[in-house]
Amino acid sequence: MNHNINTNLNINKHKGRLYGVGVGPGDPELLTLKAFRLLQSCPVVAYQSAEGKESVARSIVAEYIPSDRIELLYHLPRALDAEAAQPIYDQVVIPIAEHLAEGRDVVVLCEGDPLFYGSFMYVFTRLSEQYETEVVPGISCPMGCASALGVPLTYRNDVFSVLPATLPADTLEAQLKNADAVAIIKLRRHFAKVRDVLHKVGLASRANYIERGTMASQKVVSLDEVEPDDVPYFSMILVPSQSQL
Repeated sequence: MNHNINTNLNINKHKGRLYGVGVGPGDPELLTLKAFRLLQSCPVVAYQSAEGKESVARSIVAEYIPSDRIELLYHLPRALDAEAAQPIYDQVVIPIAEHLAEGRDVVVLCEGDPLFYGSFMYVFTRLSEQYETEVVPGISCPMGCASALGVPLTYRNDVFSVLPATLPADTLEAQLKNADAVAIIKLRRHFAKVRDVLHKVGLASRANYIERGTMASQKVVSLDEVEPDDVPYFSMILVPSQSQL
């Protein structure tokens, strides 16, 4: 579905350039040189946050944003009904489009990698056909967390899967049985379900739980010691391969 919108602007000017910039999983030093250069040169920096909360993406690179930059904060709904959320997404990108139409380049920050479950995709699908767009990849959370845990994820011909914890228990079970190594994301209120499934399929002993990986507040806890009601959004379970070199 094409979600490009008409913002009542002269979109044919094509002056501004849109950049989706991955800022990595949390450690500011994991920012790429290209991302740093764009932060230093682009006049507008946009980023999203949950309502009433600080932008995690901005907090990662706060020390790299010059004080004279125009900053745009926007909120994306965490709606279960994707169709109902579309009009909100359409409205959110209008301030970004306004700057692009006036000839200003805009950097849109995204935790991890912009196109790997990244929030930038909602901006990309609406504006990339109207304005010249470049995506600057970032270190994704599974890779950052694997490094923080010090566990090799895969060997040789292993199958590596990324599973959202929001999947039904029976689907998770089937997927876990067919993968050699797994990253389970979007845990939050689904943690207890995931832990039960991992025990059921005999993978709990191999599972590694980490929250806020690579950040200063990083925490690694045994799977059975995690309090399900306290699991934050930035948490992950990694099940590394059993293969050996």
